[in-house]
Amino acid sequence: MKPVERNEIVDYATYEEMRDEFRAEVMKAKALRRVHIGEHLTLLFENHLTIRYQIQEMIRAERIVKEADILHEIETYNELLGGEGEFGCTLLIEIDDRAVREEKLRQWWRLPERIYLLMEDGSRVWARFDERQRGQDRLSSVQYLKFYTAGQVPVAAGVQMPELQGETALTDEQREALREDMRN
Repeated sequence: MKPVERNEIVDYATYEEMRDEFRAEVMKAKALRRVHIGEHLTLLFENHLTIRYQIQEMIRAERIVKEADILHEIETYNELLGGEGEFGCTLLIEIDDRAVREEKLRQWWRLPERIYLLMEDGSRVWARFDERQRGQDRLSSVQYLKFYTAGQVPVAAGVQMPELQGETALTDEQREALREDMRN
């Protein structure tokens, strides 16, 4: 996927003026790329637009103006995009109860390596992930995953652990959105 370039990022004051319209466009894109797996897991397939939005929101929230800091945000968020033939995804572990969430983040320490995409031929592509998001005894509730699919679009996403299993079929609309992302 094409990374976000510096000339696509505007200052936070300019962004404020266009934010509502831009945000509405991004939320529509995210809706097509959001896959819920069971009760507590959400996989968000990232693309150029969603990453550009994350960069703009960070610049806005932090009131970032220094060029070096802007370039750092661009570099950091571009890492979330998949490379050639690859999908980049954000995995959100969503548990409202703090005590339960803390317990599950310890119990599910192996979760990132147990997330997969199901391909049309029935094969599974297992996630690659950043070990820095997994501490000695617990996970972060946000994980960044990559799936090398050789440019193919999955038909489902799932998790396979003894204590946590589930699989969600992607809709035709989701698959078409991902197909379009793979072309860009």
